[in-house]
Amino acid sequence: MEITYKTSGTCARLIHFERDAENRIHNISFEGGCNGNLKAIAKLCEGMKAEEINAKLLGNLCGNKPTSCADQLAKAVMTA
Repeated sequence: MEITYKTSGTCARLIHFERDAENRIHNISFEGGCNGNLKAIAKLCEGMKAEEINAKLLGNLCGNKPTSCADQLAKAVMTA
């Protein structure tokens, strides 16, 4: 299933990913944000279960913002 998640409070505007029947996340991509860092996050999370991504990334902050692109990915995989 292909999913697009609209972020809130980050430089990235959208997160795209696919979820398979085993709740594993694939083909993560971000629109906007820090391109190199977000490509790295996408590679590191490729094939992980949504719960694993959430456990590792939820609560990660960017500077003085109350969220980050990684935090938004954690929320996206659990809510979408």
